[in-house]
Amino acid sequence: MFVTSYLSGQVTVDIKIDSLELLVGQQTGITLDVSMDSKQKLQLPNIKNGDELVPNVEVVDVASPDSIFMNEGKRVDVRQRYLITAWDSSFYYLPPFEVLVDGKKYESKSLAIKVYTLDVDTLHADQFFPPNGVMEPPFSWQDWKAIVYSSFLVVLMLIISIVLFDRVHKGKPIVRIIRRKKKLPPHQVAIDTIERIKADRKWAEEDSKEYYTLLTDALRTYIQERYGFSAMEMTSSQIIDRLTSENDEQALSELRDIFTTADLVKFAKWSTLINENDANLVAAVEYINQTKVEVDPNVKPEPEIIKETDKRRMNQVWAMRIVAFVLISMSVGFACWIVWRILDIVR
Repeated sequence: MFVTSYLSGQVTVDIKIDSLELLVGQQTGITLDVSMDSKQKLQLPNIKNGDELVPNVEVVDVASPDSIFMNEGKRVDVRQRYLITAWDSSFYYLPPFEVLVDGKKYESKSLAIKVYTLDVDTLHADQFFPPNGVMEPPFSWQDWKAIVYSSFLVVLMLIISIVLFDRVHKGKPIVRIIRRKKKLPPHQVAIDTIERIKADRKWAEEDSKEYYTLLTDALRTYIQERYGFSAMEMTSSQIIDRLTSENDEQALSELRDIFTTADLVKFAKWSTLINENDANLVAAVEYINQTKVEVDPNVKPEPEIIKETDKRRMNQVWAMRIVAFVLISMSVGFACWIVWRILDIVR
């Protein structure tokens, strides 16, 4: 490395070149270093890219000046970097670089470089080698990893958005709550209802009409579920006639007595005694026990779908719309980033 410097008062101008010898077309750097008081004004040489310092010696690049303050900011060192090259073999004398400090001219020392030519194969002067073709860059998973993962994420978000919009359009909740509930057999439901009637003694003691209404409704519901016809919409005599082929005479006789007493109480204001009411209740239980069908314990429980309230359903619909909108917006953003990244890689 060759360095020259010039000191004049408080201003120092140094210049150095990285290499004094180079081949044609090679590049070397020149560093101009100016040291002065920080209050002084500096004007560097007006040299631009493409300028020639001397014929065949061209400036390839001019870097931005770099300033370093010293002595608590009292002194400043300004450094300018130039990159040069030469296009012909020769010995070149480079003139001094001129700077202006507060309008006063300061010069650096001059430089010299020796440029050598390349050896030429004079024995095969007619043999030419074409330039190499364009080389494809090797595949790098590191460059494509983020793109692949982002693509999967975009597809997933779009699928979720489509599902949400489909649910909103069809009015279906995103999650349907299904609870497996074991359905009680008809005779068990009827027995439980009669037990509740029995437990509440006020119907039998104070209001016989309400008592027999509850009792016959329990029997009608049982018969409807047990035999599969609309017993709730039929009269007592129609029910007895319909069960003639299903029940024996003893069971029909008990049921007939219950319905007859109930009709008299409800429509003829017939008064009954407590023991008579209890006897009809026991007869109803015996009829159910005589005609019941036991349920197979291996039968799987039926699913029960829990319905959402209107308010909760509307909240779910708005939530699904917002989530779908956010997912689509994110998908568009990711898709734009993926396209930009792919173009940047293949460019």
